[in-house]
Amino acid sequence: MVAEGQVEVQKNGPVHTVSFYHPQSNSLPGALLRSLADAIESAGKDNSCRVVILKSEGEKAFCAGASFDELVAIKDMEEGRKFFSGFASVINAIRTCPKFVIARIQGKAVGGGVGVAAAADYVYAHVSASVKLSELAVGIGPFVVGPAVERKVGTSAFSAMAINASAWWTSQWALEKGLYTELFDTIDELDTKLQTLADRLATSNPEAMEQLKKVFWQGTDHWGTLLAERAETSGRLVLSDFTREAIRKFKAGAR
Repeated sequence: MVAEGQVEVQKNGPVHTVSFYHPQSNSLPGALLRSLADAIESAGKDNSCRVVILKSEGEKAFCAGASFDELVAIKDMEEGRKFFSGFASVINAIRTCPKFVIARIQGKAVGGGVGVAAAADYVYAHVSASVKLSELAVGIGPFVVGPAVERKVGTSAFSAMAINASAWWTSQWALEKGLYTELFDTIDELDTKLQTLADRLATSNPEAMEQLKKVFWQGTDHWGTLLAERAETSGRLVLSDFTREAIRKFKAGAR
């Protein structure tokens, strides 16, 4: 693990595990977002891969969302668009990957981290994995991750998360709303069940799984354009004085 974070791919036969790490609670700066999207796309194109496990390293937060250091450093619209396009790329990489993507959520997920979890096809989570869409609290809004989150939890639950941006929603709530597929009291049990499913899928018909994935994501072909437009919206808002001051205050306090 390195100070600026990293993305690693471990190939265990037909099961490929894509993991990411950043010392600031697994937040995702632009470089990591690009690497993460590339790794997922590569797994999708690799004929030796049948199923993808997506996880973060460490025992605490799954993902703290956007890198606040990068957010406050954005100087113009193009930099803002490029940064938020990173989250769009990861979501679209999961969406278009012809293999099932199973997510392992071991701790809290914030903002973009919720979007990554929502984009996964199947999600195993620990009871500590509460969620928060904090974007409005820093003057932006969950525009890029919104379609993925709303697709999983529905408009009502997504609206509640987006509006009450300072609230933590429990892992049980996330399970009931469909963001998580299964919930576990211990990490050992979570990992055992995850590996069992991955091994089972590794022996399943790859063509059948690819066609099922297309069925699951039917109606999202326009997301390439939609998420790019949403990235521009976020990129514009992050330049406002209101947002810069909100981020400064938010960064000074507890995330």
